[in-house]
Amino acid sequence: MNDSRSKSARLLVPCLALLLAWALPAQSRELAVPPEAMVEVEVATVGMSGMAGVPVVLLREPGAREVIPIYIGVTEARAILRALTGERPSRPLTHELLGDVLAGTEAALARVYVDALADSTFLGMLELTLPGRDTPLRIDSRPSDAIALALTVGASIHVAPEVLEAARQIEYQGFDDQVVVALGITVTPLDDDLREALGLPDRAGVLVSDVSGEAAEAGLVPGAMLLEVNGEIPDSPLHFLELVRDTPEGEPAGLRAWQRGEIVELELSTEVPMPSPRRRAPGLEA
Repeated sequence: MNDSRSKSARLLVPCLALLLAWALPAQSRELAVPPEAMVEVEVATVGMSGMAGVPVVLLREPGAREVIPIYIGVTEARAILRALTGERPSRPLTHELLGDVLAGTEAALARVYVDALADSTFLGMLELTLPGRDTPLRIDSRPSDAIALALTVGASIHVAPEVLEAARQIEYQGFDDQVVVALGITVTPLDDDLREALGLPDRAGVLVSDVSGEAAEAGLVPGAMLLEVNGEIPDSPLHFLELVRDTPEGEPAGLRAWQRGEIVELELSTEVPMPSPRRRAPGLEA
């Protein structure tokens, strides 16, 4: 954390502490669905709705054959993409700053929820844990803000089944040149300059720019080239997501990658991996 970011966070810590202690005991609303009834999802990427051209965040639900889009704002779409790539501006913007403030207190963001759809508007909530408090503190939030913050600090994301069902009706368009995350693996397009710089073979595939969870434990590292998913070649980041999505239910996804001069093979569960704060992979800066 640089000096300006540290100073900004320190200045806001007393304000946040006062807010948590006094302003928030009475909640404006309760969760529409019990937490245990919700489905944990993984944020895959950002796209556009097919009809209105409004940004959507694409969520991957384990075991489902679809990717679920939820409407978000333009500013939040940019924040989510920054979090997915691990990009941090020289001066923190809203979501990065709030993440820094939380890091400077004893409060922790454990979960975020997208729990209801009311009058065509998605509703969300933050769940904070505080020392000395037995029950979590839940704060009403826009889902787009909640998701951007969750990616920044490494909190899990949970969506009500009714919301998932309604969101499946939204038509969307993805972008092949954008970053995509699935199975805890962040992939980006691979061009000739990157291929040469990283010493990768002249083969079709996508670049692994970040790894977390089971994929990291299995030995996959940033800078690897993903060659196959379930025996098929991912020719774009969005195609990688589609191949993961099409993994037969109950079976692991089979991956082949070129890494450090050799082919490696691994099998990964399609469950949502343990979340972690997003970071830019060393040596892969734009």
